[in-house]
Amino acid sequence: MSEPVQETPDRYGAYPRLSAEQIDALASRGQRRTTGTGDILFREGDPSYDFHVVLSGAVALIEGYGTPAEREISVHGPGRFLGELSLLAAQPALLSAVVREPGEVLSVPVDDVRALVAHDPTLGDLILRAYMIRRSLLIEMGAGIRIIGSRYSTDARRLRDFAARNRLPYRWIDVEQDPTAETLLRQLGVTPQETPVVIWRGQEVLRNPGNDELARVVGLAEPSIAGSDYDVVVVGAGPAGLAAGVYAASEGLSVVVLDAVAAGGQASTSSRIENYLGFPSGISGAELAERAALQARKFGARITVPASVTALDAHDGFHLIRLADGTEVATRTVLITTGARYRKLRVPQLAEFEGTSVYYAATAAEAQLCRGDQVAVVGGGNSAGQATVFLAGHVAHAHLMIMHDDLSRDMSRYLADRITALPNVTVHTNTEVCDLEGNGRLEAVVVADMKTEHSRRIPATALFVFIGAEPCTTWLDKQIAVDHHGYVLTGPDVPPDAVTDLRQGTPRRPYLLESSRLGVFAAGDVRSGSIKRVATAVGEGAMAIRFVHEHLRLLQG
Repeated sequence: MSEPVQETPDRYGAYPRLSAEQIDALASRGQRRTTGTGDILFREGDPSYDFHVVLSGAVALIEGYGTPAEREISVHGPGRFLGELSLLAAQPALLSAVVREPGEVLSVPVDDVRALVAHDPTLGDLILRAYMIRRSLLIEMGAGIRIIGSRYSTDARRLRDFAARNRLPYRWIDVEQDPTAETLLRQLGVTPQETPVVIWRGQEVLRNPGNDELARVVGLAEPSIAGSDYDVVVVGAGPAGLAAGVYAASEGLSVVVLDAVAAGGQASTSSRIENYLGFPSGISGAELAERAALQARKFGARITVPASVTALDAHDGFHLIRLADGTEVATRTVLITTGARYRKLRVPQLAEFEGTSVYYAATAAEAQLCRGDQVAVVGGGNSAGQATVFLAGHVAHAHLMIMHDDLSRDMSRYLADRITALPNVTVHTNTEVCDLEGNGRLEAVVVADMKTEHSRRIPATALFVFIGAEPCTTWLDKQIAVDHHGYVLTGPDVPPDAVTDLRQGTPRRPYLLESSRLGVFAAGDVRSGSIKRVATAVGEGAMAIRFVHEHLRLLQG
């Protein structure tokens, strides 16, 4: 007699059991079906799949099913439900569901699940929380796609960054250090010179794909967004842009949110945001972005990445957004939420190491690459402080360089106190980086004391830079008024002679968050005079939609 299948323990709240009442509610919209050992409920890579509840028997979630790299991720019995975040995000399945013990399952179309949870917050919260934790577990386990390449390759770094920023589970296989890399490449018919490659569904090989190709394959990119006249196009999917997407879609506006890299903006690179209202224990920027994107999509907003906007134009009374791939999107209003990008250090050899050893974010992906090493962090604000605290939990030692002598001058007191108490962090005051050393990969940073001008060498395999930001507004090409730093002027700050109106009538004064071109708004870090905080960006993104309604009302009037 065979041993009974062992169910995966629910240690983290990822695999809760539904109550009889919740199963009955789902059953009214689903269909019961008997299952036999070996039946496949959905396969890795399926573009869509149903929500399945195990009523009896057992079902396993398997990575690479039927391939030499097959791996069992989890096993579930009666009362548990299958799937993970890809189901709600309308992305392809990352795993295959295979019946281990015969029984019965309840299959519910995902659209019906979305409708049901919208009216049952308790069930909705249960499913969403479980799916969020499952995604985190997959990321920690290195499930999902596999990226094979050299740590010294800028394209390999690009692919890892794209996966990490978009919360795509992946396993990194280093051709220089992983003993399985050569065998795997041989099995796939790939030479080391052809790396980096991405392995999808266990066998499909993508040779050095661009970010747009990878996004299409894993289901991040929306179908074509051209040819529609939107009520509002949001350029930038940071906190302000995602908030705008939620409020615009929930209020019945047709809205598309575009971003060149990933949902979440700079906030998504924060390892932990501890001063955001409603999260007393903190929340990672990536998780906040993930929740916001799901919320926006629930109301009908379209979010597409990567979508690099290159120009703002006008045609036939509409604002026109031009993308790098040649797509043109017509819209009645535009909301600019492109935020700001971190400044770069002006030191020799920066370009040489940027592809391999210099980072502008500190997430789990970067921490994994630096585990056990010494690293350097440059910057005195909250971003640098959060990065230092996070990295200290993974690296042997972190060196924090600031250009003054008071750590709490530009950093929240709670962060400064925490850094001071960390045994594996050294704070170097009145210090600036003046050179980088290494052969292919960073080996040390050369720093100088700003008072004595004495220089010294600090061993470090990675450099994290958080030295302020500059606005992402070069694509506007003087179409709207900006301040002397390049941030978008809005409301009363717009000079009267700069106001323009596509209707060619007598221009009114811009609304509070409206730019010099009427119908084009700005919110968050990209706006001149904004307070650079996540909560402020979210508030401005929501508030901007109120002014969008006012402008649309005038257009219709």
